[in-house]
Amino acid sequence: MGQIKLRLIILYFLEFAIWGAYLTSLGSFLAINGLAENIGWFYAVQGVVSIFMPALVGIVADRWIQAQRTLSICQALAGVFMIAAGAYAYYTQAQGAPIEFTPLFSLYTASVLFFMPTIGLSNSVGYSVLTSRGLDTVKHFPPIRIFGTIGFICAMLFVNFTGYQNTCGQLFTSGALSIVLCLYSLSMPACPTSKSDKAASITEALGLNAFKLFKSPRMAIFFIFSMLLGVSLQITNGFANPFIQSFGAVAEYAGNWGVENANALISISQCSETLCILLIPFFLKRFGIKVVMLMSMIAWVFRFGLFGLGDPGAGVWMFVLSMIVYGIAFDFFNVSGSLYVDKQTSPSIRSSAQGLFMLMTNGIGATIGTLGAQAVINRLVYSQPEGAAQIEGWSHSWLIFAGYALAVAVLFFFLFKDDAGKGETSSDVKNEEARVSANPEGEAGV
Repeated sequence: MGQIKLRLIILYFLEFAIWGAYLTSLGSFLAINGLAENIGWFYAVQGVVSIFMPALVGIVADRWIQAQRTLSICQALAGVFMIAAGAYAYYTQAQGAPIEFTPLFSLYTASVLFFMPTIGLSNSVGYSVLTSRGLDTVKHFPPIRIFGTIGFICAMLFVNFTGYQNTCGQLFTSGALSIVLCLYSLSMPACPTSKSDKAASITEALGLNAFKLFKSPRMAIFFIFSMLLGVSLQITNGFANPFIQSFGAVAEYAGNWGVENANALISISQCSETLCILLIPFFLKRFGIKVVMLMSMIAWVFRFGLFGLGDPGAGVWMFVLSMIVYGIAFDFFNVSGSLYVDKQTSPSIRSSAQGLFMLMTNGIGATIGTLGAQAVINRLVYSQPEGAAQIEGWSHSWLIFAGYALAVAVLFFFLFKDDAGKGETSSDVKNEEARVSANPEGEAGV
């Protein structure tokens, strides 16, 4: 058992190191190269492709190509396009020309088109391998998943201390790691596909049975609030780094360590993740998904609010506290939500259901969130001259985001009923899945 856990640990380390190489620093690279007002598009496109790609690729992994092989193919394509994006930026700058939005965005989009499904695929591989060994995913998955966050941190610190956080070196780093994971994925145990001697219905072939989870009122509300909370997911990833570095335009903060090493400061968030992941099994089993999700929502309020009130000088403690609560904000939603979906669905639609969760959170939710945040920041920050005026605009923006997270938390408290108990599949989900099995030709329910 120890050997298979080690193999999964390496898989998750690489999976999230790929993302960590650019996710928190890309905004500063874009801002430095005159693309500050387009930062939101680079993060929103992750959401746009997550609306359809994880679900479609999940269907392929469920039915035709084993998940570990699908993961390898996607990582290969993601890596090639990310390296191409870095090469474009490098040679353009070498010629003394400005980096243009369209070619960089196109290559980057092609990369994330194939990378975003790999998050759900890696979960499918992990859950499949653990389940096949008779291991409880709620108990054994979080200690493995924690190494994904460690990989994310290592990549962040690497690009910070090499100076890549403000250069295209972060893109090369991410692309190279994707190629490594492409090769490593092929060594993972085979994940079964759902094959049947009976011809599949159109609904089954397209994987739309996962959408029938919406016919369970409790699951429908869960997915809707997953989308609403997903609005918050990419805001600090896209804008925290340029926000912190913007203090450098104010004489009081010029040369400040935090301003010069924003990525290292932000990495405290991921350090917090490594601890909070380990708390998930205890909180899920003791309190259930509703309390865990509420804790995440309140943590997002503090995450944004403390950014709005703090600074890298005397108020740096607020920044640090914001980083610490991020572990609860992210893990208690993203990881717990993924585990919850796994427990509430049958193996035959596991990858499709994970794809649906990604669609609602990193897809629809994150797209709305990043574009909305960009509009607010363009209005309150980038319309102002550099210096104190922009800092004030940043503060107002973060407080607006905190107010949104608080409103979502209040609504969730009153509307979501966790009648399934602590980690059990509720009767309405069981009945719906039984009905689907008995009537596979029924409507898709979308």
